[in-house]
Amino acid sequence: MSPKLVLVEPAGPFNVGSVARLCRTYGIEELRLVAPRCDPLGDEARLMAVKGLPLLQQARLFPTLAAALADCGRVVATSGRPEGEPLPLEDPDDPLAWLLAGDPELPSALVFGREDRGLSNDELLQAGRLLQIPTPTPHGSLNLSHAVAVVLHDLYRPARRGTPVRQAPAPSVVTVAQPPCPRGVLEAMLSDAEELLLEVGFLLPHTAHARMAKLRALLQRGQVSAPEVALLRGLVCQLRWASRRPFPSSQDH
Repeated sequence: MSPKLVLVEPAGPFNVGSVARLCRTYGIEELRLVAPRCDPLGDEARLMAVKGLPLLQQARLFPTLAAALADCGRVVATSGRPEGEPLPLEDPDDPLAWLLAGDPELPSALVFGREDRGLSNDELLQAGRLLQIPTPTPHGSLNLSHAVAVVLHDLYRPARRGTPVRQAPAPSVVTVAQPPCPRGVLEAMLSDAEELLLEVGFLLPHTAHARMAKLRALLQRGQVSAPEVALLRGLVCQLRWASRRPFPSSQDH
């Protein structure tokens, strides 16, 4: 199964059409668009799509990146920023090999950000690995469709050469036997956890977002599986039940 290709808030119809053409060229079967800021079926997009027009016409629209990734296990996001990332930035080879080596029954995704400002830290934290296209100059920002072309070329280079795709663990990550859980499952557990932690006073409203971002980064680096997330969700449910039990009075003893 080829990965889903996700564009977040694309603004240029020429870019959207060009990406659809690239998807058709490289065998990507599904294009997902998150809150596009242009008409993805307008004349300009159609002009650039050429033989990728059917794929463009079937592109799925989502209101948020979280919704677009809810059914996906392995997710690789691209970033052009040189520093300050919530997860380690890697050259393309290892993250792309990791993406291709995922569970064939569970969708995977390759995410590209906005033309003008890329992906936010919150959006980057929805990926399991982050890649950056290496360039010989410090001015490493590429046009959206050019970046997609480079990454898709790299994605299928091992397969084209007939070499085995290696399962490369991320830095400081212990390889787990089970695949990462679907994004929607992880986000539901984190939402439950945040609600509980606010309720018991571990989180404060004005710092909750930043502290939950650190927890999300920790879980992403660990590539938690569905059974592990189920364990964490059960723990959250039990702690909520215990926190709401009345304390016994001295007369009860």
